[in-house]
Amino acid sequence: MVPSIRKAFNSSFTSEKYEAFLQDLHSKYPGDIEFRVSETPVFVDKAFKQKMLDACESIVDVICNEKFLAMTERAIPAGEKVPNENKQSHMIAFDFGVCMNEEGELEPQLIEMQGFPTLFGFQVYYPEVIERHFPIPANYSQYLNGYTKETYIDMLRKLLIGNLPAENVVLLEIKPEEQKTRIDFSCTKDYTGVEVVCLTKLIQDGKKLYYLKDGIKTEIKRIYNRIIFDDLKANKEKLGDVVDITQDLDVEWVPHPNWFYRISKFTLPFIDHPYVPETFFLNEIKQLPTDLSNYVLKPLFSFAGQGVIIDVTQDDIDAIKDPENFILQRKVKYADVVETPDDHAKVEIRMMYVWPDGDERPHAAINLARMSKGKMIGVRYNKDKTWVGGSVAYFEK
Repeated sequence: MVPSIRKAFNSSFTSEKYEAFLQDLHSKYPGDIEFRVSETPVFVDKAFKQKMLDACESIVDVICNEKFLAMTERAIPAGEKVPNENKQSHMIAFDFGVCMNEEGELEPQLIEMQGFPTLFGFQVYYPEVIERHFPIPANYSQYLNGYTKETYIDMLRKLLIGNLPAENVVLLEIKPEEQKTRIDFSCTKDYTGVEVVCLTKLIQDGKKLYYLKDGIKTEIKRIYNRIIFDDLKANKEKLGDVVDITQDLDVEWVPHPNWFYRISKFTLPFIDHPYVPETFFLNEIKQLPTDLSNYVLKPLFSFAGQGVIIDVTQDDIDAIKDPENFILQRKVKYADVVETPDDHAKVEIRMMYVWPDGDERPHAAINLARMSKGKMIGVRYNKDKTWVGGSVAYFEK
């Protein structure tokens, strides 16, 4: 996206350098990185970075509105509301496609957002390895708001642990050793000291939760939550008898599970910004657009693109039995923006926000990027392709 830097990077790239980079990347946490890592980072100038930040801040205005909790109460599915909700989502992810507008200019368009953690640990480790193998301009950084590795990790540690001993805080997941994001769990533990605990290993005594740390029963006072309820429902039979985390328990949450739903596809119809595609609740549309092919149909309560209909027809609309649980969103046109040795690649950039206790607003801290040459971003659309997969954006300072 910055032609001079792209040209310099591509001209110095060799497959041997990439293989050496991968070997280095995998060496510290063998077997933990299951997803494909792209051959290149993405370089973003100040102007495009500011466009994404402007859109994010406009959305943050909505999230910080005193009416937001009431507006999003219906977002939480029946039976999944967890007690003791706090007033902020400690972590928020905003996903932007790098798109082409009608004037032929690059602009960000919001694809999705989530009040839920993402790779907040791995995106510290991974760029460090990149920088050992590839040239990165000194005035570009993966961090935002002036963070450095040291200040970012200090903030992350405080965000997750608060004023508690690290042993009383756990990262909670379902079968963490089987998750494709498990590399992030390893990095998070190294940077913060927070133990990774499987839901099946929780011990309940009244309203208190415990886990075994080095064989010693240890109280859990704060949970860094990585459990997605869709996964929990899908694996319920295999998991057997586990602690019901929707109970009233003596724990703090980071972030609280309810924010996964409050800041989500459900929030999109409330946002009015040129970099946020026009979005409607399906049941509130009085007359469908005549150009349905220019919209996508998305279920509110699904994860990782499941149930999304890209080429919408009237028959698709007619088949929906619960239109209140669907949104119709205007399509965006991803730009073929990153020059590679064969086809150009498309890019999504995830702006990763944090909201420390006591702060009035969340703020941008770090990012990740994903590259694609398929119809959509995702592994199944990019099989046998190169210069695709997980990446990071380096922003001009």
